[in-house]
Amino acid sequence: QVQLVESGGGLVQAGGSLRLSCAASGRTFSSYAMAWFRQAPGKERDFVATINQSGSITYYADSVKGRFTISRDNAKNTVYLQMNNLKPEDTAVYYCAAKPWFASRLYSQYDNWGQGTQVTVSS
Repeated sequence: QVQLVESGGGLVQAGGSLRLSCAASGRTFSSYAMAWFRQAPGKERDFVATINQSGSITYYADSVKGRFTISRDNAKNTVYLQMNNLKPEDTAVYYCAAKPWFASRLYSQYDNWGQGTQVTVSS
């Protein structure tokens, strides 16, 4: 198991940027694939981005491709989500998630979750 703590959310105007961080506990961070999901009020939790254990492979939801970048620093046990050109439809609670081995877009395959951080984009 790994404990995850997100930070970096906030209120930003459309077109602005935010960088989310997710700090993980434990000495086995580098053995986990990491992902970001988001959940808007009244909606399901949606995949945003995922990264493999070494950081060499990333996948993105079509809605954020070209605007968001996922990265990780295994020495710091941290995964990041750089969000540029934010849109009001990006407003949601953003969750960090971890799973052993391979990266995945599937919510059901992740069994380690952070508490979430709110991102609000005003128009």
